[in-house]
Amino acid sequence: MKTDKKNIEIKEKIKNGIYKSIKYIVSIGIILYLLYRLFPEQIVSAIDISQRYGIEMITIFPAVLILMGLADVWVPKSLINKYLGKNSGFKGILLSIFLGTLPTGPLYIAFPIAAELLRKKARISNVLIFLGVWASLKIPQISVEIKFLGVKFAAIRFIFTLISIIIIGYLIEMIVEKSEVKV
Repeated sequence: MKTDKKNIEIKEKIKNGIYKSIKYIVSIGIILYLLYRLFPEQIVSAIDISQRYGIEMITIFPAVLILMGLADVWVPKSLINKYLGKNSGFKGILLSIFLGTLPTGPLYIAFPIAAELLRKKARISNVLIFLGVWASLKIPQISVEIKFLGVKFAAIRFIFTLISIIIIGYLIEMIVEKSEVKV
């Protein structure tokens, strides 16, 4: 009896997923058609750019998912909780900053990592600090900034951006409860 109910629930979820996918594809088709009608000259370059980003995501994302799977198995929940969890304090902030400055990939790679950190009970503020630093304070980016804008500008921007990210991370953590975050 329970298996029948479970099978019905699974079939319903699949049906809803297919319905949402079809709705999404039709919506995108309508939007593309409207854009084509409104801006026929720009649509070709827009589709070209979208295609390049799509190919980039298709080539990078599977590797990210494999690494995420390996990290899920190799990095225990207790370790994440200890160093990035509720009681991590200042060392959690420093580790979040360190982890965010290292990578050179696009920001969309950071979101599955952030979801995994939240799932393993990392503190919301530490995850937001990680995302903010990844988006704006990566080491290669700072190196280029120093080359073109100077050390003084890069240092001031780094400091103010980092302070802002930390403040925003803690403010959002106070506003948003952990139960509201779906992972």
